Amino acid sequence: MLSITSTSTIHHHIPLPSTFHSTKNHQSSSFKIRANQKVIVEPNHSQTKNRTARLAETLSNLVHLHLDTPLSNVYPHHDDHHRMNFHNQKGSNTPTKSPKENISTKWNEIHRSTDYDSLLNPLHPWLRREILKYGEFAQATYDAFDFDSFSEYCGSCRYNSRRLFDKLGLSKNGYKVSKYIYAMSHVDVPRWLERSHLVDTWSRDSNWMGYIAVSDNEESQRIGRRDIVVAWRGTVAPSEWFEDLQNKLEPIGDHGEVKVEHGFRHIYTSKSESTRYNKSSASEQVMNEVQRLVKLYREKGEQVSLTITGHSLGGALALLNAYEAAESIPDLPISVISFGAPRVGNIAFRDKLHQMGVKTLRVVVKQDLVPRMPGIMLNESLQKFEEITGNLDWVYTHVGAELKLNVRSSPYLKRGFDLLGFHSLETYLHLVDGFVSAESSFRENARRDVALVNKACGMLVDEMRIPQSWYQLEHKGLVQNSYGRWVKPSRDPEDIPSSHHVNERSSTTLPCLA
Repeated sequence: MLSITSTSTIHHHIPLPSTFHSTKNHQSSSFKIRANQKVIVEPNHSQTKNRTARLAETLSNLVHLHLDTPLSNVYPHHDDHHRMNFHNQKGSNTPTKSPKENISTKWNEIHRSTDYDSLLNPLHPWLRREILKYGEFAQATYDAFDFDSFSEYCGSCRYNSRRLFDKLGLSKNGYKVSKYIYAMSHVDVPRWLERSHLVDTWSRDSNWMGYIAVSDNEESQRIGRRDIVVAWRGTVAPSEWFEDLQNKLEPIGDHGEVKVEHGFRHIYTSKSESTRYNKSSASEQVMNEVQRLVKLYREKGEQVSLTITGHSLGGALALLNAYEAAESIPDLPISVISFGAPRVGNIAFRDKLHQMGVKTLRVVVKQDLVPRMPGIMLNESLQKFEEITGNLDWVYTHVGAELKLNVRSSPYLKRGFDLLGFHSLETYLHLVDGFVSAESSFRENARRDVALVNKACGMLVDEMRIPQSWYQLEHKGLVQNSYGRWVKPSRDPEDIPSSHHVNERSSTTLPCLA
């Protein structure tokens, strides 16, 4: 046994280079380094003196490494995917959150004054934490949504607004839900954003599409303002990627040259007196509440901001929401942080958002196909030919700054082709947490739990031994009643979708717009 004594403080296990992993002639040893403890090396069988000496020297150096040093700087030829010690990289006894700094004096610098560009490469740690915070708000719209097509409440939120953050572990973010948002389900959504196996359950009714939340006093003091958040739900499993794309731009508002995709706008603005929740449109619901909250806190003398977030389809709705809010509420700082969002409108739409001061940060995974649509051929890249083509009001364009991530940067993710995994919001959040810069490797001191990646997909490498799509109801929601029968449980009365603002209950069950 070889013992190396160290007084350095190490808070998690350090992966060793491949030199000390199993080879043809030697099996791997197990290494653990803990604070103020001896480094113990227990070889499975005898090793040569030279190998032992090299091992001792390497471990001694590792003990004194600063934890923020990128792995690639220590081992320039380190192959993360094949050589990372997956089991020791993430200790289960370490927190999943970094401490939150007071950014009250830096909020404008982070969200307003720089258009994000100077903060993305390398990614500023304060901005990283803000992106993750809003990303988790977007993820909540999936985690709480009832996707069960056999449920009488399919299409609703599983929890009422008072319990949502408590049930999902998001109370620590310091926000409280103010209102839920519902959108029509029978509108003309592009087929490549449908969840195809649930299409048959759609009907003329509504779906829970997100929520509005407000920062509490403590969080408002930390960020230097009262922050209103709108989180929009997106799709789960985009299908029929290249078929029946709706390349249909239509004018928005009074600006004839400003155009947006027909299906997105239809979801945002549709309403019907015969529906249970959409007697007013999603647009009217969200804007009425945002205007009420802005007025309330401005009258108290507080600075107010609006941050809109969403993934996939939710990112598209976030831009439409930001456009309307910027037109309706003077001098309101508006930011959009979206994940895996498609293009929404034309160049005039992009330019108008910029003119109105909306700050947009798009988080994009290189392998994800959704951000390339619609306009997979007719997009902003044609702008350089505008002198030849003339005014390009008929092509799609993205808006704002882009944080581009790469699945291959993470040693925890598989290298195969996985449309669902590439597009999953949890994959996005994992990559944001590990991103330092375009030139750096995945950061070792990333805090977010890697197991979350496999909540709804199977992107994690098999060595992690995390089940695929593990986030689901026990027994798929069935419970055993007092007679021993397996039945669908009744929801707690407080979590049954409210109908206090509706004349009568819809005769159809809530459909699943996914």
